[in-house]
Amino acid sequence: MTKSKKDSKETLQDLDQESKDLGIGGFSEVIKEEIVYKKRMKRRKEVQQKRLEERKLEKGLIVVFTGNGKGKTTASLGMAIRTLGHNEFVAIIQFIKGGWEPGEARAFKDFKEKLCWHSLGEGFTWETQDRNRDKELALKAWQKALSYLRDKRYKLVILDEINIAIKLGYIPISEVIQGIKERPSLSHVVLTGRDAKEELINNADLVTEMKLLKHPFKEQGVKAQKGIEY
Repeated sequence: MTKSKKDSKETLQDLDQESKDLGIGGFSEVIKEEIVYKKRMKRRKEVQQKRLEERKLEKGLIVVFTGNGKGKTTASLGMAIRTLGHNEFVAIIQFIKGGWEPGEARAFKDFKEKLCWHSLGEGFTWETQDRNRDKELALKAWQKALSYLRDKRYKLVILDEINIAIKLGYIPISEVIQGIKERPSLSHVVLTGRDAKEELINNADLVTEMKLLKHPFKEQGVKAQKGIEY
């Protein structure tokens, strides 16, 4: 007799809880006897294998990197490297940014056969000082993004700083939600930038919030440096 969806869900929850209870091992565990430790880790391996076997679903993900901490764009570019490593197509569309060429754009030039990179902004609001022009560029970037989102060849589409473009009123959140839903079923999309809208978070599959604890610019007066900020 096959398990019902409810039973299967309960089994997954049980496995997840047992995995948590067993812990990750090492010297973080207060276990003196090595034979007890090995037995516990053997069970942990069995539970982990069952957890992996139960999770068979494959789907295109909506990934959001937000928060006031550093690392949102960096995290998305790490996913780009992974995807390129599997010989898949990647598109990167940068909103707001565009007044300079960052180091990663230069590094990715070696992947030009599989990667399309577009920086379609003209800089921060205090640099451009023209919100109508900024909105025009953001909308053009969004139309470019849609062309990649709808193209089944692209395994990953990164919309860098689109959360800021939404926050500033350049692109309606409703259009973004609709647009990312138009992509093929196994294509992934990453949206970065501070202050991600609650509606976007609710529609996402994976959301990571970068939390700022310390920053050398604010606390030590250290300027933006090559390889760190750009």
